[in-house]
Amino acid sequence: MSLSSLRVVFVFHPDDQDWIRRSAVPVPQFWQGHPVPPARGDVVRFGGRQFTIQGRLWEQDGDSVTLRLYMSSAHAPSDTIFG
Repeated sequence: MSLSSLRVVFVFHPDDQDWIRRSAVPVPQFWQGHPVPPARGDVVRFGGRQFTIQGRLWEQDGDSVTLRLYMSSAHAPSDTIFG
């Protein structure tokens, strides 16, 4: 399996999913083009909030492979401002 054919899907807590929808925050494709898939404990930050990967689920459906990433609840925006 090549990582380029891997589909990565984030699974968020319902409150965080609502925040993403209301804020219209795009979820970046963090691992697109990377040679190593995400691991449990990796942290992503977007929209001023931080999420930790708590679990992974690999799914095979015909020719495609999907990696579902179960994310922690968002940490509140920090007092640190980037850019």
